[in-house]
Amino acid sequence: MRARNRRGPDPYDGLLLVDKPTDWTSNDVVVKVRNFFKFSKVGHGGTLDPLATGLLVLLIGKGTKLSDRIMGGDKTYEGILHLGVTTNTQDADGEVLEEKDTSHITLEQIEAVIRENYLGDIEQIPPMVSAIKKDGVPLYKMARKGQEIEREPRKIHVSSFEILGFDNPLVTFRVTSTKGTYVRTLAHDIGNDLGVGGSLDALRRTASGPLSIDQAHSLESILTCDRGTISEKIIHLTDLIQPQTVP
Repeated sequence: MRARNRRGPDPYDGLLLVDKPTDWTSNDVVVKVRNFFKFSKVGHGGTLDPLATGLLVLLIGKGTKLSDRIMGGDKTYEGILHLGVTTNTQDADGEVLEEKDTSHITLEQIEAVIRENYLGDIEQIPPMVSAIKKDGVPLYKMARKGQEIEREPRKIHVSSFEILGFDNPLVTFRVTSTKGTYVRTLAHDIGNDLGVGGSLDALRRTASGPLSIDQAHSLESILTCDRGTISEKIIHLTDLIQPQTVP
């Protein structure tokens, strides 16, 4: 019996860490990288909204088999909460629905609301403008038609929530939470708890599990590579067996 030929390690199997620019969807980046380098298979390890920047983990070739492991890790974000502004998408990309005065809001009030309501295990109602599906239809498609349906709350865990700065009405923060957390919903809900409403002005993902934004490459620099040099930027499957790299 002849031995079966087995393909050796592919130099493109692994992870490519991208610092996603604003206004690009996660899928835009996937399609661009796949087509540019003519990769047969590219996915990502967790969506970022178009407004958001930061760490987007691309899974290439056999690296796509790591999707559950990559997506399952906690995520860390830095963002700006805009108090007093409520939008239909819960972020700056949406239509402003209401504006309220925030001059009476203090840093101590914000910290108290976060400490009491947004640390540990909490329940979060996902926004209508999201990719969650109801009867096979993404909620954002319903939202575009002006529809709103009841959404079941989801359990998430917020392990840390730090205020980095407060210049009323803008709150700069850093949060680490489990997968599936909508940070713009945290911003919206905190604003509501303070009685003035709120939305997300900016968001940047700085970590996904043990992977850090410091390891990421700009999309611009990635697209200066060819199929020979892009391999140097990929974290290869042979390196991913290390416990400090894979969650």
